[in-house]
Amino acid sequence: MYTILSEQGFAKRANFKTPHGDIETPVFMNVATAGAIKGALSALDLRDAGCQVALANTYHLHLRPGDALVRDMGGLHKFMVWDAPILTDSGGFQVFSLSSLRKIAEEGVHFSSHIDGRRIFMGPEESMEIQANLGSTIVMAFDECAPYPAERDYIERSVERTTRWLLRCREHLTKLGSPQFLFGINQGGTYADIRVAHAKEISRLGLDGYAIGGLAVGESHAEMYRILDAVVPHLPRDAPTYLMGVGTPENLLEGVARGVDFFDCVLPARNGRHGHVYTSAGKLNMYNACHERDDSPLDPLCGCSTCRTFSRAYIRHLFKAKEMLAMRLCVLHNLHFYNKLMAEIRGAIERGTFEEYKATCFEKWRSK
Repeated sequence: MYTILSEQGFAKRANFKTPHGDIETPVFMNVATAGAIKGALSALDLRDAGCQVALANTYHLHLRPGDALVRDMGGLHKFMVWDAPILTDSGGFQVFSLSSLRKIAEEGVHFSSHIDGRRIFMGPEESMEIQANLGSTIVMAFDECAPYPAERDYIERSVERTTRWLLRCREHLTKLGSPQFLFGINQGGTYADIRVAHAKEISRLGLDGYAIGGLAVGESHAEMYRILDAVVPHLPRDAPTYLMGVGTPENLLEGVARGVDFFDCVLPARNGRHGHVYTSAGKLNMYNACHERDDSPLDPLCGCSTCRTFSRAYIRHLFKAKEMLAMRLCVLHNLHFYNKLMAEIRGAIERGTFEEYKATCFEKWRSK
């Protein structure tokens, strides 16, 4: 059950009840592609970082270790020792990211495994069965994340097929008797009229949630915001809205302002592994020489275990020495930063001060 608790303009503060616990939105989902955060983090670390939802990937877990094995081990929650909600991506993004290794047909997508080259097939029914084996809380419909840029006729055909696949996903998940929540995905590239028509069509299906896919794949931030302005008003406001694969802290604030509830992105973990950290005053590069003798924490206003314990000088030393601990400490900090940011956003919406909070964040980050 999804309940809106507070609103300010299009921004909404809501609660989404699930069998694995409540999700307080707006929420940033931490990306655990293969059941773990890259950077040597476990599910226990996710708790420390304030994570509410872990996101895992259907395609990758199907290849390794295999969804049947995960099922036999008690499901993904037990396997990765995480008792909070899990969302599994459908494998649709790999249709985009592995374009050189796949062939799209009406029945589904034929892949050559990026691991060993073996041929695999995934369609709507297979995606639902894999996600049912994984036992995630929320399953995503199988779709095509179209390339950017793409011709209008290609996008139109792709969106029509994505709609047919969504109907097959819903039918097969029902046939399986799965209690999982099903989110449909809006596609349409940067063609606002195609996006809006598709949003209206899938909104009639009464799904558990609605995602906006196919953005943050090469278009500008301005183009992405233009599409959100066009599409979000045509998705059900009384259901969660999920912007897939986004993004920077600035993107999160702009998305929330337009009515988005759910976000995910590899950015905080990826940047952390490369020594780039987010702070209340802006981004830092831990390789910079200015940190060599700095005994202050990454962010004096942060309460994460990294900032409570270690200095910038030590963390810079770890990166220069190529110690894995450097990545771990910075990924922990970045995930804590993102989850704290979302908690502050929720509080600002509740107080009716979201626009002021957003403006203050942008001013601090730009000045840095």
